[in-house]
Amino acid sequence: MTSFDAIVIGAGHNGLAAATRLAKGGCKVLVLEAAHAPGGATRGREFAPGFRSVGLAHLVNRLDADVARDIGLDLSGDGTLLPTTVLAGSGKAVTLHGAYGESIAGISAEEEAAFVALRKKLIFQAGILKRFLRRPPPQIGAISLGDLSTFAAAGFGLIRKGRSEGRDFLRMLLMNVADVSDEYLSDDRLKGLLAFDATLGIHLGPRSPTSLLGLYYRLTGEVAGKTGGQFVPSGGMASVAPAFVRAAEKAGVTIRCGTPVGRILADRGRTSGVVTRDGTEITAPIVVSAIHPQTTFLSLVDPAESGTGFVRSVKNVRSYGNVAKLDLALDRIPTFEGLPIESRHGRIVLVRSMEQVERAFNPAKYGEFSADPVMEVTLPSLADPSLAPAGGCTLSALVQYAPYRLKAGWETGKPAFLKIILETLERHAPGIGTSVVAANLMTPVDIEAEYNLPGGHWHHGELQADQLLINRPTSAASGYTTPIEGLYLASAGAHPGGGISGLPGWNAARHILSGARP
Repeated sequence: MTSFDAIVIGAGHNGLAAATRLAKGGCKVLVLEAAHAPGGATRGREFAPGFRSVGLAHLVNRLDADVARDIGLDLSGDGTLLPTTVLAGSGKAVTLHGAYGESIAGISAEEEAAFVALRKKLIFQAGILKRFLRRPPPQIGAISLGDLSTFAAAGFGLIRKGRSEGRDFLRMLLMNVADVSDEYLSDDRLKGLLAFDATLGIHLGPRSPTSLLGLYYRLTGEVAGKTGGQFVPSGGMASVAPAFVRAAEKAGVTIRCGTPVGRILADRGRTSGVVTRDGTEITAPIVVSAIHPQTTFLSLVDPAESGTGFVRSVKNVRSYGNVAKLDLALDRIPTFEGLPIESRHGRIVLVRSMEQVERAFNPAKYGEFSADPVMEVTLPSLADPSLAPAGGCTLSALVQYAPYRLKAGWETGKPAFLKIILETLERHAPGIGTSVVAANLMTPVDIEAEYNLPGGHWHHGELQADQLLINRPTSAASGYTTPIEGLYLASAGAHPGGGISGLPGWNAARHILSGARP
C-alpha cells in the first residue's frame, strides 16, 4: 500500500496538466495510465512499417498561454502561424493567412472585406465567452465573487461596444452558422469553411440550431496571442506529449504507464484512493479523473456511492463520435490541385460549400456515413520527417460525417467509406492513389478502442448548449467536484471541453488547491 496526496487517472495532456499544477502546489502526485505510453489522444503509433501517425490531433490551436506558462510547458514553434487553404475541386484555392484569415488570397476585395467584418464580430463575441473558460463554471445558487466579477467584465465588454453590438451578440448566440454566413458572405468556399469549422467533431449540421457555438469555441483558442491561430510545434505533433511529461516530471510527478485503474475507492460518499487492476491499493485523499466521465462513474465507481439519479444523468451524456481519422503512408509528397506550394505545410480543408456540409451531415442523422464527405487534411511528415522513410510522406485527415452507431455496422462499412475518402482525395490530388503504401482508417469505434474513449468522441461529450458550462458533463458535476468528496473530474468531458488547451486539468487542479468544496 503506497500513499500519495493526489492520484490522477489518465496521462493525457489534461491529466498531466492537472498533476503538474497540483505538484507545483505542494502535493505528492501519482499519475496512473492504462496505456503503455503517456499522451492520451496525442499519442502517436506506427500504422505501417516505417510510417507513424501523430494521433488524433494534427494541429495545435487551443493551447492556453496561461496553462503553458504556469506549468512550465516547453512547447513552441518557430512563430509561424499555419495557413488554412480551402480546396473546392475547381483548382482555385482560397487561403487564409495569419490568425483565421487576417488576410486572404483567392477571393475578391469585396468578399475579403466582408469576411474581415464577420471575423471581427465573431472574435469579439467569442471573447465574451472566453472569459468563462479559465475558471470553474458558475454554480446556480452559489454564485461567487469571482463569478460576479466575470459576469461584470463580460457585461462591461458588451456595453463598451454599444447597444447594437450587445443586441447582435444576444441575437447570434444560439443561431446556426449557415444563417450567419449568409448574412455576410457570398463565396461558397468561405461559407463551407465556416460550416466545417463550426461542426467538426459535433453531431450538428451548419443549419442546426446553435451550430454557431462550435465556431465560437474554436475562436476562443489562440496561438502566440493571436485568436484563431494554429501551429505545429518544433519537432512536430509528436513533441506534444513529451513536453507535458517533462513539465510533470520536473514538478516531481510520478507517472506509471501500463497501470490501469480497476476501481476508485469510495465509502460513505468519500474517496480514499484507487485499486489497480492487478489488485494494488494506492491511497490518497484526492483522486482526479482525467478520463471520460462515463468511464469514471459507470465503470470505476460503485453506483451506490454516487446515487442512481446521478448515474442516470451520466449515462445520458451524449458522447457518440461523428468523425473518422485517416492516416495514409505515401511514397511521395502529394500534389493538390490549386494548393500553393508554400501552403502545403498548413491545413487543407476539402469543402465546396455550406450546402455540401449540410448534405454530408444528413445521412449521419440516420446512422449512415456521408457519400460526399468533407475533411481537414495535413501532411505531418513535412514538419517531422521521422514520421516517414526518406522520400515518403504521411497524410492525416479528419473526415466527417462518420457516425459511431453505423446502421450497417463498421465491419462492413469501413471498406466502403475508405473507398469514398480515397476517391475524394484523388479528385483533389490526382495520382495520390498510386502513391499509397498503406491506409489506416479509424472510425469512432476504432477511436474508442485505441484511446479508451466511450463513443469515440474526442471531446468526451457533445459541445452543445445543453452540455456546456453548468451542464458539463452534468449539472451535479459541472464544477470539477462530484457527488463523492475528494473525487474530481479533469478531462475534456469537464468544463470547458476538448482540444489541446490543458484548461480542464489546470482549472480542476487550481480548484482543488483553493480548498473549494461543492
